[in-house]
Amino acid sequence: MSNQAIEQLDLKGQVHIEVPGILLSSVEHALRMLVRDFETVLGTKPQLVTEADEKSQLCIRLAVEKDDIPKRSEAFGFRFHSDGGISRMEIIGHDDLGLVYGILEFSRKFLGIQPFWFWGDQSIAKQTGINIHCLEYDSPVPKVRYRGWFVNDEVSLIGWKDPYPPTRDVWEPVFEALLRSGGNMVIPGTDLPRDGIHYELASEMGLWVTHHHAEPLGAEMFLRAFPGRNASYQEAPELFESLWAEAIEGQKDMKVLWVLSFRGQGDAPFWHNDPSFDTSEKRGAMISKVIRKQYDMIGSSVQNPVYCVALYGEIAELFKGGYVDLPDDVIKIWADNGYGKMVSRRHNNQNHRVPSLPTIDDRGRDGLYYHVTFHDLQASNHLTMYPGSATFLKQEIETAFAAGTDDYLLINCGNIRPHVYSLDILRELWSAGTIDVSKHLKEFVSSYYAGHQDELEELYQSYSEAAIQYGPHADDLAGDEYYHHPARQIIGHWLQGKREQPDSRLFWAVGDVPFSQQVKNFEDLLAQGIEKWGAWLQRCEEVLTKLGTDDVRRAADHLRFHGALHLSGCEGFYWLCRSYREYHEQRYPQAFVFASESMWSYKKGLDILRDAEHGKWDRFYRADWLTNIESTVNNVDTVRRFLRMHGDSPDFFLWYKEYLMPETEKHIYLENTHRNPLSDNELALLLKQHFSRR
Repeated sequence: MSNQAIEQLDLKGQVHIEVPGILLSSVEHALRMLVRDFETVLGTKPQLVTEADEKSQLCIRLAVEKDDIPKRSEAFGFRFHSDGGISRMEIIGHDDLGLVYGILEFSRKFLGIQPFWFWGDQSIAKQTGINIHCLEYDSPVPKVRYRGWFVNDEVSLIGWKDPYPPTRDVWEPVFEALLRSGGNMVIPGTDLPRDGIHYELASEMGLWVTHHHAEPLGAEMFLRAFPGRNASYQEAPELFESLWAEAIEGQKDMKVLWVLSFRGQGDAPFWHNDPSFDTSEKRGAMISKVIRKQYDMIGSSVQNPVYCVALYGEIAELFKGGYVDLPDDVIKIWADNGYGKMVSRRHNNQNHRVPSLPTIDDRGRDGLYYHVTFHDLQASNHLTMYPGSATFLKQEIETAFAAGTDDYLLINCGNIRPHVYSLDILRELWSAGTIDVSKHLKEFVSSYYAGHQDELEELYQSYSEAAIQYGPHADDLAGDEYYHHPARQIIGHWLQGKREQPDSRLFWAVGDVPFSQQVKNFEDLLAQGIEKWGAWLQRCEEVLTKLGTDDVRRAADHLRFHGALHLSGCEGFYWLCRSYREYHEQRYPQAFVFASESMWSYKKGLDILRDAEHGKWDRFYRADWLTNIESTVNNVDTVRRFLRMHGDSPDFFLWYKEYLMPETEKHIYLENTHRNPLSDNELALLLKQHFSRR
């Protein structure tokens, strides 16, 4: 083939693509994506051929030694040639993932298909032809060697379709988005049944697979395999080792980042099952012994294994204290606190915020486990976008990279769809190592929206400014769970008759003060939240009125959705607090009205979820089992019923008689014509009108 220079390549109509005769499964998947992308953009499915013909303008092939592309794993390049008047482009990959990335980068750069086209509902423009400027290209070296997602707390993905565990049609868009983002590893779900497709498909699509820190080596949990036995390595090492050997055998031919660890059952410290380990020295020695055993078992069965240890929870504390000894070639994975700050996580009310990064004296390789979504039964974001700013994410990740943690970056990505913007920020950071947040936001918005981009940028940028800051730290920002888990705790404490003492579960948020003051502290913060989220949402609504049909639906799902969930949660929790205040003052009818206001506000959250379940997203949020808005609605409804017992019982007619019945009827009515009690909603609406007139 001649190397004669060409300036432009025009692709139109049915494109012929020359592909190798034998393809790895990962490249076959990428080619299917490319065929779909061509058909979407040009309206015609391309033809794949194994030998070049005069119509083959696009060639896809693995590199051989003489090719002048970088000889490193996952590298790819674009080359252009002209032979006998026929111009041709080549996508060349150093290995299978290099080819996959090259194919997907071609799709992004020349067909306009963005990494989150599926999850962000990108409108893909139809074209009659594609003009390619023939500039040779070599892929840059990513900042992070191993980069990927932990698909964790994935209840939306589980509940979206009927089959369980989730099938290919759920997992393929997840793994495709990860590959299009330049990711190369994944933990595909949390504690899913082992007959599911998730691990097999991830490997089939070319990804490295890795493991949850509570499931070392990806092995079966001990108590599932040996129910009724005490989960003690000291008592039954051969049983633990049999599970590890089984896991190694099942994965030895896959690309695996082997997670070495020793935690107890159910993601707890192992000494919960083995209390004889009652000192840091004993605990650290056992963890070190187990990790060395796992390390040796893998090394004897797997060629060139890659090892990791998650420094999470108690293992991080023991390692920092010098009690855990690790092999030198193990990647140490440092974790943020779940809210994006590289410090130890809060455990109930304990929040030591110990720095979670290697020091200058640490040896070996290091990486990160980082959250853009979290589930902690306190204040985390699960259904909604990460509440921190892009600048905060930039500072934390760049600081971590400066400390040497660029061997590995695992992002807790949750259910993907609510977290597209944050995941795209992390995509840029793991690729380039740095990010210009203003430039990135401009590119992100212009990639997914057709009009009014400056105003949409402002909404993305100001989103974090509306979040409730419930504590003194920059990462103490309330996600959607803040409006639900503490609210349900308050209800339980209240209705169990414990209001004479504070609820210790809430000290982290509102302090060790009397219960009524705890509730009032929440109320004051929520009042601020209502004001800020209301103002943000009003700006959002104003922008939406200006957008075209496709953009308005997209902005509703990816902007208004989040603000509306925050506002409805704020209002629901606020009115619950007001209800308790009225109850505390023994103004029971007023407390009943405010509890009704709370329930109506929380119900708006359910409407918001349903509105976002259109088209392919039908039933996407039906498995909201973690934030669990429906549970909060039911809890508040219980409060209403409880309050109606205070003065309207037993006939549930007394409040109607006292506040609503005309004076002319009060002393002459007949029982049989007035004793059909109003429903809670009917009574609440009428009482609300009555009290508002006073």
